[in-house]
Amino acid sequence: MNKSKIQKFAMWARTELITQVKQRAYQYGIGEAGFGDTSAEAISGRLLTAEERTQREELIRLVKKKGYNQVMEEVAYTWFNRFIALRFMEVNNYLPSHIRVFSDASGAFKPEILRDALHLELPGLNHAKVAEYIENSETEALYRYLLLTQCNALNEALPMMFERMGGYTEMLLPNNILRPDSVLARLIADIDEQDWTDQVQIIGWLYQYYNTELKDDTFAQLKKNVKIAKERIPAATQLFTPDWIVRYMVENSLGRLWLEGHPNAELHDGWKYYLDEAKQEPEVEEQLVGLREEYKTIKPEEIKVIDPCMGSGHILVYAFDVLMQIYTSAGWDQREAAQSILKNNLFGLDIDDRAAQLAFFAVMMKARQYDRRLLTRGIQPNIYSICESNGISAMTIEYFHKNDPKLKADIESIVTEMRDAKEYGSILNITPVDFAGLYARFDEIREDIDMMQKPALDELLPVVKCTEVLAQKYDVVVTNPPYMGSSGMNPLLTNYVKTNYPDSKSDLFACFIERCGQMAKKNGYQAMITQHAWMFLSSFEKLRTKLLTVDIVNMAHLGARAFVQFNKELQLRKTERTLTSYLQLRESAKDADVIISNATANGKLDTNYHLGKTAFRIVYSYLNALERVACGVNEGLYDMDVISKMSGKLLISQYDSFFNVFIPNRKNFSERSSIQDEYNDENDYFNEYITMIEHLKKLEAIKGAHHA
Repeated sequence: MNKSKIQKFAMWARTELITQVKQRAYQYGIGEAGFGDTSAEAISGRLLTAEERTQREELIRLVKKKGYNQVMEEVAYTWFNRFIALRFMEVNNYLPSHIRVFSDASGAFKPEILRDALHLELPGLNHAKVAEYIENSETEALYRYLLLTQCNALNEALPMMFERMGGYTEMLLPNNILRPDSVLARLIADIDEQDWTDQVQIIGWLYQYYNTELKDDTFAQLKKNVKIAKERIPAATQLFTPDWIVRYMVENSLGRLWLEGHPNAELHDGWKYYLDEAKQEPEVEEQLVGLREEYKTIKPEEIKVIDPCMGSGHILVYAFDVLMQIYTSAGWDQREAAQSILKNNLFGLDIDDRAAQLAFFAVMMKARQYDRRLLTRGIQPNIYSICESNGISAMTIEYFHKNDPKLKADIESIVTEMRDAKEYGSILNITPVDFAGLYARFDEIREDIDMMQKPALDELLPVVKCTEVLAQKYDVVVTNPPYMGSSGMNPLLTNYVKTNYPDSKSDLFACFIERCGQMAKKNGYQAMITQHAWMFLSSFEKLRTKLLTVDIVNMAHLGARAFVQFNKELQLRKTERTLTSYLQLRESAKDADVIISNATANGKLDTNYHLGKTAFRIVYSYLNALERVACGVNEGLYDMDVISKMSGKLLISQYDSFFNVFIPNRKNFSERSSIQDEYNDENDYFNEYITMIEHLKKLEAIKGAHHA
């Protein structure tokens, strides 16, 4: 996959689409300066059709509510999402018509849908209208009509991605889309077709790169003390999680949950990043036997997996693959398994509408891979963009509960707690309610003819569905949470985390460590990639104390600059279980070399290691390994007695360079520049590391024991 080409296209496409969408809005008298008469029947002397007037009024209402630039941004990314979805479907032959929308079989920008227009079978297609366009040689108008009709035809199967015709986004579809320099032409020319072939990952990379300039601008404003608004939180905090990290997290959480109750050598050997259980003390092993007996009762369709910060859905897509392997190992047919996974197993949430669209699409395309008729079955996954209750009227709420005390209490609780929900996302704490009773009332409303039926179903029902996903408990919680320090939080978010997450309020990722633990069932798994600040800084001391009450199955501490895209650490922990292993992982261009240290909490350490091509940052990783095993959260200082007990067990002949270079025989430790250069973007932690290194000089006294 050529990520450089993908990045260049996505960044250019965003700017181009926003420009084109604004030009279309201007044609209808709507600009940054204003929009004139809301009910205008003509613009610049051109009479508007009834449909255009409705679309224009809808657009103006939205501009009044959100602001002109925000709406233009949203329409641009909506069309971007639709374009890349159609491109993925046509390349993989997933379109129900099996006729390409943008290209021909050779891959050229020659839409087959134009060539076959007279013989095309699409729901809602007016063949007389097609013939009229052809007769008048209105190729551009014909293509716009066919493209919009194709989008409309996909609405029933993929409603989150393709809305029905008639909305304001249709009115703002860019002009001149058949030109050789259009967004569509560049989409075909700039990104190799093979990059789209069964690689849903491309959706995530396009999403991340599309947000590049918005993210840069957000952080530039932050330097001017402009807090991050809820509309910009996604751009500021989301990063696409590399495939190997996703596999590591999912295999060691969802995969482990299944294998512990259903041992299977074929599944085990196929999961490259799965880590075997460390050897345990007899009393611990006895407890684990009991847990495995419990896991034996789990059926594939009963497993609930959530990514509460799903972004474009990469984790959910791989979880789908692992679930499919679990189902087939249990004797399920792939088609039936794909349907069950969508209905029963996978759950996802995000505050970003565009990310939710892409995650929804990615999961549906993964299901389509296993079931060719999936798009005709009317099945929708449990994937949602978090909805706010702010705009729901009192009349709608009153119509819903009909003065029933139980319904009234439950729906008002939801509406109250989901107010400004996009500010907080999945860290929202939800009061339990009777969801079955609420859904029974919605069933009644579907049969009603009251004028309030539509707002109840269109506005209230999505909020209730999101709330239920937030309120449930899950067997597996896997996510790459947002990273935002308290200095970047707006007042609403700041107050919320101070009130609800006082021990982790310094950063959103830390709040999510707590929240994801709450979402997991007892003996469920929580797998996250997080920054490593929680392990060292005093502001997270209370959080570390909390984490001592749960159990880390394995951990990968990647170190600074372990990846080109980001610096974070991987954490995987399981509730109600003993500490079993510590893992350090580092990705190179082609592979990840692994050092696995199997540890128990009593100060013993047995190390199995594999050193390959990749050079590990020995100081960084070694210090953290010792700290995690030897002293947990003791203010970053080492308990030398514990280290001494460990020394006879620790095999570290590889670490000569560590002692020779970083613990020289001098007191002032003057040559610190080599480390500081290595970690010049880690200044917040540098002094703490130096303190650790100074303390570790005492290890010289037991150096001989290490080498022995």
